[in-house]
Amino acid sequence: MIPLPTGARVFIATGCTDMRKGFDGLALAVQERLKMDPHAGQVFIFRGRRGDLIKVLWHDGQGICLFAKRLERGRFIWPQTTAGAGDDAIRLTPAQMGYLLEGIDWRSPQYSWRPQAAG
Repeated sequence: MIPLPTGARVFIATGCTDMRKGFDGLALAVQERLKMDPHAGQVFIFRGRRGDLIKVLWHDGQGICLFAKRLERGRFIWPQTTAGAGDDAIRLTPAQMGYLLEGIDWRSPQYSWRPQAAG
């Protein structure tokens, strides 16, 4: 898990992103597509077309960090976009980001069953 400071905001960039992009390309996408400052300490998550790879961009106060995760099986859950809609960002809580990074549906996580009584 990325050690996020208290109050850090997390955003998913809707739509598909070219996963060949690195630090500068993703920072430019934040600036131009999402109309946000990539150096303000927020976390930005991007997904490729296949859905099994995400990249996380975060400025930690000293420099930009780029994290990548590829799932061995399955795909990351991503919001649907409508044709003609502009590229937007959806805000997540740090807990939802944790679900997303684990490959769990962050929109409605399924909690495990808890027993009602012992014994």
